[in-house]
Amino acid sequence: MFRSIRTASDRGFTLLETLVALIVLVVGVVATATLAAHCMNTNRQSKYMSLATELASEKLEDLSRWDPDDPQVCVPAGSLSVGSLTSDVLQTTTCPPPLSLCSSTGPSATVNYYDDVCMATVNSTDCPNTTYGCFSETVSTPSSGTTIYTTTHAPDGTINVTTPPTMPSPTFRRRWIIEADSPVAGVSAICLSGTRRVTVLVTLMDKTVQPPVSFQMSMVRP
Repeated sequence: MFRSIRTASDRGFTLLETLVALIVLVVGVVATATLAAHCMNTNRQSKYMSLATELASEKLEDLSRWDPDDPQVCVPAGSLSVGSLTSDVLQTTTCPPPLSLCSSTGPSATVNYYDDVCMATVNSTDCPNTTYGCFSETVSTPSSGTTIYTTTHAPDGTINVTTPPTMPSPTFRRRWIIEADSPVAGVSAICLSGTRRVTVLVTLMDKTVQPPVSFQMSMVRP
């Protein structure tokens, strides 16, 4: 009677070998999942940073269109700045009297130096193409102790305005400050006489995005 001789290749896996293989597999899966999550978070943060940049530029363009003697962009007499980058400021601003007017005070108005804004792609009945959606922007405006939200749709050059009851997401908080005769590196103080520096800070309100998304931009205007 012959007895078969078993070689190393004929043996099965031992329990220890199986455990080692499982550990290697788990480590590989966890590393892949961690990398995928990191990539998704990086892509999301990049998207929000791009939106914050656009919103800061948009607000600076909006503030540049006001007349220098308008309460929206003037600095009150005796003050070096108006507005804030660290708190929400809503106040009555009185401008210095324009040189062309013989008056002791200039124009006055209630001005909010902050707002909330959301830029998104939506599908709704007022979109020309509900299949592909429309680009929309919702901006908050404080008014008589309440906040009004206004959404503007402009997918094809047309503008349709609606008033939703709440602010959609993602929400960005914009704050701005206007500084009178502010120095700018590399620019002569004489050239800046009578000018003002406008700075806008945009912050994403979603705290789950880490590190936090924040973008600041400035311009100098008359």
